[in-house]
Amino acid sequence: MENASAYETCIERLEWAIQKLNLQVSSQQLAEIAELIVQPMTGPWRFFHTPQHIFEVGGNTDPIEVLAALYHDLVYVQVDRSINFNVSLYISPFTKEANGHLVIRNQAELPQDDIFAMVMAVFGFTPGQQLIPTAGQNEFLSAVVAAKTLESILSPVKLIQVIACIEATIPFRSVDAGELLYQRLQAANQDFSLGMGEGEIIATVHRGVRIANRDIGNFAHPSAAHFLANTWNLLPETNHNLAARDSYTVCDYRGALQKMEGFLNFLQPELIFRSFRGEPDGETCQLLVARARRNLEIARLYLGSKLVSIAFVEAISFAIGLDVPITIMMGELPGRGYNFVQLVSFLPEIENQFPPQNEIEREVLNLLENGRAQRSDRDLDNSPLATLIVKTIGFDAVREQCDRAKAFFQGQLTTEDFVAHFPASVKEIVINAVLKLFESRSEAVRKYYCIHPDVLKVSCQP
Repeated sequence: MENASAYETCIERLEWAIQKLNLQVSSQQLAEIAELIVQPMTGPWRFFHTPQHIFEVGGNTDPIEVLAALYHDLVYVQVDRSINFNVSLYISPFTKEANGHLVIRNQAELPQDDIFAMVMAVFGFTPGQQLIPTAGQNEFLSAVVAAKTLESILSPVKLIQVIACIEATIPFRSVDAGELLYQRLQAANQDFSLGMGEGEIIATVHRGVRIANRDIGNFAHPSAAHFLANTWNLLPETNHNLAARDSYTVCDYRGALQKMEGFLNFLQPELIFRSFRGEPDGETCQLLVARARRNLEIARLYLGSKLVSIAFVEAISFAIGLDVPITIMMGELPGRGYNFVQLVSFLPEIENQFPPQNEIEREVLNLLENGRAQRSDRDLDNSPLATLIVKTIGFDAVREQCDRAKAFFQGQLTTEDFVAHFPASVKEIVINAVLKLFESRSEAVRKYYCIHPDVLKVSCQP
């Protein structure tokens, strides 16, 4: 989504929410809020957490959910490598950096501010607390910005509802996260004399559940191919070297895959989606968890297979350097109007010697062979080398080789030890393919100079 289009859509979403809440806000104020939101979310490292994402997360039925969604990913320190200057103006009175970490200022340093106190109460945070990136740091800071920019527009009750919805988007917590949010809202309602009734507090948590489940809805996508395509957009956000599509190394790529594979193996499907007192209903909860479990199983085997193939390439690359660009070993990525030779050009078509044993393996082999649902300009959509290895040794052996690859990455296996356990046919095919790729480049250079002999005096003989 282009910046201008994102800005216009953000204005439209803000105007819609304000109208639904029967409020009067100047066009100038809404324009300033839209600019504050869109500017950091269209930064150079945003590939998944973009304006399009926040528009989808907000839904189209509840104005509080729409407002909360617009703000919920505004601050993302790990992705942006910093906090946008305009955004930091709202945060710096309440937080500071200490010993390389962001912390809430001590009580003596904090200004007297009931709105900020309300944000802390909803999140369960306290003065002097260190903020942890994986435990609500970004959501908390985003909620602070939301609260301070909306405090002149929304009543305290509506404001705390927006804050609560943003708090609910902290992902991958215990199953009682909704109940804990409910309890903190009860306490805040009393401490700040908000006058919310029991039904209103429950409805607020329900809003938070809905927005949180839309936020990570990709985990329950009916298509594993789409789930993986969206997951692939996360890789360059937290692995910034991948953003430079022409220069990232074999180790850069392997490290990104390894982190994602490790995270998905750690993640439990029961902890992905939120529920609270009938929202969503039991049948929907079961469906979300079942789809997430299937997508995780597929993604784990898919990523494990790709780790094995990139480990083999990394082992070979050590013959020419310790940090070799992946384009040297695999060929240039397609696109940009050029047609360069790739490693896949020298990989033979082979019969599958180990047919998939179940539906998960069939799906993974299809994804490896035919690609994910959306194109990526930083990686091939399909995985020819991983496909060849899977067809040659089977998924059981791939699982074993994945464990050995991790030992290799940690230095527990030498290059020779790791490669030695592959069948001779795999080693011969891959190494010959790499050699032919190198030879094709040499031949291309030689042909260029034979066509343009005045450029440099070289022999055209092989």
